[in-house]
Amino acid sequence: MISEAIPHNAHACPVADATIFSLARGDSSHDRILIWYMAIPVGALCQVRRRNRRIWHKTSVNKTEKKLLQAPEKKEKGNYFKAPVFAVAPMIDWTDRHCRYFHRQISRNALLYTEMVVADAIIHGPRERLLSFDGDEHPVALQLGGSDPVKLAEALRIAGPYGYDEVNLNVGCPSDRVQSGTFGACLMLTPKVVANCVMAMKAVSNVPVTVKCRIGVDEQEPEEALPELLARVLDAGADAVWIHARKAWLKGLSPKENREIPPLDYDIVYRMKERWPEVFIGINGGILTLDEAAAHLKHVDGVMLGRAAYQNAGILADLDHRFFGAPAAEPDWDGLRDRMMAYAARHLESGGRLQHVARHMVGLFTGLPGARRYRQILSSDAAKAGAGPEVIAAAFAAVDFPGAKEALSA
Repeated sequence: MISEAIPHNAHACPVADATIFSLARGDSSHDRILIWYMAIPVGALCQVRRRNRRIWHKTSVNKTEKKLLQAPEKKEKGNYFKAPVFAVAPMIDWTDRHCRYFHRQISRNALLYTEMVVADAIIHGPRERLLSFDGDEHPVALQLGGSDPVKLAEALRIAGPYGYDEVNLNVGCPSDRVQSGTFGACLMLTPKVVANCVMAMKAVSNVPVTVKCRIGVDEQEPEEALPELLARVLDAGADAVWIHARKAWLKGLSPKENREIPPLDYDIVYRMKERWPEVFIGINGGILTLDEAAAHLKHVDGVMLGRAAYQNAGILADLDHRFFGAPAAEPDWDGLRDRMMAYAARHLESGGRLQHVARHMVGLFTGLPGARRYRQILSSDAAKAGAGPEVIAAAFAAVDFPGAKEALSA
């Protein structure tokens, strides 16, 4: 496996740009493959905007760069850019393809995001594992991590045939692992680099290219840093911007603390929308309910929920009616159970484990009668050797659906 991940000509290179160690996710947080990446030297690539044309200047152009310069067939923006947009945030270790399939069975309209996938992993790693998804997941966006325009463009070119509806650049993750690769939230400090990345991605993409960022990092003044970043990425061609309404502290706070300790500043996101009324701007951070989402949509074009949607997926059940005009209807829990059992059976047939699917379903009935027993069954029985779809049936059977109906309507 490791030898397959290294380009056949990597060791023939006289000088490698970098040796990168990266973790490529498997089907669960416990199933990881360590892949050794030897980056192939590529010529310097910069882009100069002159009027409405983009002129590429290259040195030592190789085959990879020539491919990047080939303009793809452009597609119209997806319907999900027509406000309002409700999205489930990209979350490392959580929003894998099994999680996204599960969420799609609850809401037909939520915009779903992958976990962040590092550009180097796509270029040199197990592409099928990293990029494949079920066709039922649409609309679904691929979130990329990286800071090298050439590598991001190459990763996007590789991902193109998989059929994602959007590609998003991560400029908001504060983890040490991401910082060591010089991407994520630390890119807030280098808006020119972010703009160059967006330009390169736009040059090869036939779907919208978007950015997800913070309002600032460390000692930055958000009123200065955020408008500068937005101005640069929008001028570079970004189709939309999602803003996590908190600063990120690159030192001294863990990723979990960075989601909770820095104070929320929703007003600055609203002001960015007022400043760029023609641009799609979405908001993220600390949003827990559909009522809160509705309040934000009075000021911005989209709302993104993270852990609230994952840990209590049942809130997605009323989403299509509240925001997308679907007829009011009681949740079809039996139908959801049957669809997830069928999906789990297919995953098992392909060599997977039930736990890969079931772990994302644990929070479905949070706060409803029978939820504790439901969680116990999925958490313990699904992890046992030989566990099958019948575990999902047993978990659903533990829920008091008449009581759940009464609780949901209260």
